Amino acid sequence: MKLIKLDAIDSTNDFLKSLASQDELDNFTVVTAENQTKGKGQMGSKWQSESGKNLIMSVLVKDFLYDNEQVFNLSVIVSLAVIDVLKSLNIPDLCIKWPNDIMSYNKKVGGILIENTIKSDGRIVSVVGIGVNVNQTNFDHLPNASSLAVICKREFDKKSLVILILEKIQQKIDSWENNSADLWKEYFNSLFRQGIPMPFKKLSSQDSGQNFMGIIQGVSPVGKIQILLEDDSVSEFEIKEIQMLY
Repeated sequence: MKLIKLDAIDSTNDFLKSLASQDELDNFTVVTAENQTKGKGQMGSKWQSESGKNLIMSVLVKDFLYDNEQVFNLSVIVSLAVIDVLKSLNIPDLCIKWPNDIMSYNKKVGGILIENTIKSDGRIVSVVGIGVNVNQTNFDHLPNASSLAVICKREFDKKSLVILILEKIQQKIDSWENNSADLWKEYFNSLFRQGIPMPFKKLSSQDSGQNFMGIIQGVSPVGKIQILLEDDSVSEFEIKEIQMLY
């Protein structure tokens, strides 16, 4: 494993993508930072972090994805890897808010952003950005966020989390071929509010702002959420099309 430690950077994902485009980096090269000035989340949202308090890492993953229809498999693997590590630290009531936010109780403690690049020879190279709120205690203006320290009332060694999470990702990738059905089942069983009626908001331009009730039934192979609607039909939505209200 090649580990690149930075003090401050605009985005570890952007830094690693730039390195990967210029150099034949080793698989599972990791970049970490104490402070990230332009952290990104899903749909271009900003991810804010207090300097030195949280885990900020990006991992290069090659030779796993070979088809655009498979890209969500990596999201399943990384989400479960982070959940497994946090379970080993006795973080309570963990789940995954689709597609890959890490929750404890109903608070977000981590997020994942995977960016894929298709090379000229057809290979898919992925940069996996992982952020975990570890020792930050101030979440003013972020009512749905929390940290491991707030939830467990103690501080954690964030440096050890890098190795633990990377090892889990590698283990799950190595076992994927023989274990993919079980991992998909584990992912679904870990979903936040699955099987429970809850409100959603439509984000698409045609129905923007419209709320509706639904029940999460599953996730398609390409990562679309499957929701049972009030008329007993099941519709699939992409991440940019709906928002969970909780």
